[in-house]
Amino acid sequence: MSTHQPEPAVPVSVEDALDARQLRAVLVTVSIALMAVIASVTGLNVAQTHMAVEFDASQSTVLWIINIYTLALAALLLPLGAVGDRLGRKPMLLAGLGVFGVATVVAGLSPTAEVMLASRVASGVGAAMIMPITLAVITSAFPEEQRGKAIGVWTGVAGGGGILGMFLSALLVDVADWRWLFLLPTVLVVVALAMTMTSVPNSRETSAHRFDTVGALLSTVAVTGLIFVLQEGPERGWTAPATLIGLVGGVVAAVGFVVWELRRRDASLLDVRLFRERGLAGGSVTLLVVFGVQAGIGVVLFPFFQAVLGWSGLLSTAAMMPMAVMMMLASGLAPRLAARAGARSTMAAGVALAGAGMALMALFVSVSGGYLSVLPGLLAMGVGMGLSMTPSTEAITSSLPREKQGVASALNDVTREFGTALGVALLGALVANGYRTAIDDRLHSIPQETADIAREGVANAVEVAGGTGPHARDLLTAAHQSFVDGWQQAMWAGAAIMAALFLHIALRGPEDKQVPVSGEDTAEATAEQHT
Repeated sequence: MSTHQPEPAVPVSVEDALDARQLRAVLVTVSIALMAVIASVTGLNVAQTHMAVEFDASQSTVLWIINIYTLALAALLLPLGAVGDRLGRKPMLLAGLGVFGVATVVAGLSPTAEVMLASRVASGVGAAMIMPITLAVITSAFPEEQRGKAIGVWTGVAGGGGILGMFLSALLVDVADWRWLFLLPTVLVVVALAMTMTSVPNSRETSAHRFDTVGALLSTVAVTGLIFVLQEGPERGWTAPATLIGLVGGVVAAVGFVVWELRRRDASLLDVRLFRERGLAGGSVTLLVVFGVQAGIGVVLFPFFQAVLGWSGLLSTAAMMPMAVMMMLASGLAPRLAARAGARSTMAAGVALAGAGMALMALFVSVSGGYLSVLPGLLAMGVGMGLSMTPSTEAITSSLPREKQGVASALNDVTREFGTALGVALLGALVANGYRTAIDDRLHSIPQETADIAREGVANAVEVAGGTGPHARDLLTAAHQSFVDGWQQAMWAGAAIMAALFLHIALRGPEDKQVPVSGEDTAEATAEQHT
């Protein structure tokens, strides 16, 4: 045999070669890599004013610096996940960490807004190489009885990592400088690179079919257009030319993608027929809604903490931590619960708890009650989202064949990104509209010019109140209570959406297949069946 023949593909399943210590190292490695990506999604939110001043940039430019990363990440997830399946998951992860790390350093040193924008695009490309591979490595390396527990850790980091990253970012801004925000992901990338080289096994797939280039391009255009609409619609207006162009382009490309993939069959980037299955459809819908609710809650919580309660950015971020902690703990508990009660039952229980959390906040939120009026709802939501995310993710990854785990992971991530953008747009709009409607009836004694500014938002009202003399107290009271009114409308709408999702899961959720998570649970499950 010639020594110059290409190296054969490593089988997808590599669990036989890995002992418990090696599997732990793999899980730690991909979790660190994922944390770097997730922290960069939310980190810059706490530095908006600093960037505007240093770069002499408009609010629109600052928002683009923040959003362009998510846009590039979401747009390239499916194509790059498929490339990773073919070229090898370990090389793809190393390359992605390299691109992401260099781009992050450049972003931290950027002298202008233009350089910052370019580096954020490059960071998004690197993140799209990393994110689907982290989950694909888990599904290919872990044996079936341990996979659910590992996916629980992954979903905990994916769900709670954004809040944790925002807290650490806010802390760095307070004690140092906003450019130190890039230190955290840089350190995480360096650690992940070193651990990937020593701990992560490679797996890749050979295919008799050519790469689905047309499908990859159509999916990129579709995701770019639709995410752009959700990000820019609230700022530009839903009927603005750029918004409508993005919407038409995204919808046309999405329809084209479905038609093309139906024709390609075995050679497709993503077999859209699989969405007929309960697991893939139910898992995707659940993640879309759950991550949308989480992101939307973040959007409405920060104005409540900062503009209504008068808290700092750091304290406001710290106030979100109980939800993140409960989410991460529940994500770890979910696989064991799913093994005993079934995936559908676990998902339904999680969705019910999350919906109950939103209802609690709608019922009890008040200006006088402050943080304690929303804390029970936050805790319930954290537990509920953690319980529902893990079985939903496992339902998606188990619906696609093992040679397509990069694509399965990417689909999971695209669903999360769509849900995030949709939740921010929907709940943000509901709160804003509810605020404007409520405050109109409370501004009769306020000068017209001041009233017009106050209608723009609660932060605007708080800022202008100091110059209104005897009207300051009335204006602040009106703005605070109006925001709470808008909040309640948004929470009731969210609770209704969660109720609809609960019914969907109960009727069309994944089958309740009780897959043990360990040998001990196998014995327990067997004993229970005989009693």
